[in-house]
Amino acid sequence: MSDEPIVLAAITGAHGVAGEVRLKLLGEGLEALKAHKSFNSGELTLQKIRSDNKGGAIARFAQVAGRNAAEKLRGTTLSVPREELPDLAQDEYYHADLIGLAAHTDTGRVIGTVAAVQNYGATDIIEITLDPPPPKGMKAIMVPMTKQAVIEWDATKLVIAEDFADQ
Repeated sequence: MSDEPIVLAAITGAHGVAGEVRLKLLGEGLEALKAHKSFNSGELTLQKIRSDNKGGAIARFAQVAGRNAAEKLRGTTLSVPREELPDLAQDEYYHADLIGLAAHTDTGRVIGTVAAVQNYGATDIIEITLDPPPPKGMKAIMVPMTKQAVIEWDATKLVIAEDFADQ
């Protein structure tokens, strides 16, 4: 898997006038983010963080003084080195490790590339951009990250059941 830092949250804007920021949580939630004090190779040092009671968080960083500085961070992602994260159990993965993988079917047909991983509540959904794109219809397919749909994956490819490729 990659040595790239793992993104855990994104700053969506300022909160109040004192330099706090609103966060969209991308990892395992607020508790997972609290385990880290430094983000983006030490550029941002977490002073305090709390839930916004809407699924996100409100944070204060030592380097951010005032609302204007907080607004300038809008769109900034918060990442940590992979080695600071807990070891993964078998069949666990970081979304970042799946994005960009070649997508194959269990019959050996190459169908495209993993473009995104979404979760709408039930399970992760893999978005695969079809290559080549069909002249008509969908340019991507969505496949649930279940054992029936995604048979296996490794550092180079993701293999899905042929039945899920013909959507």
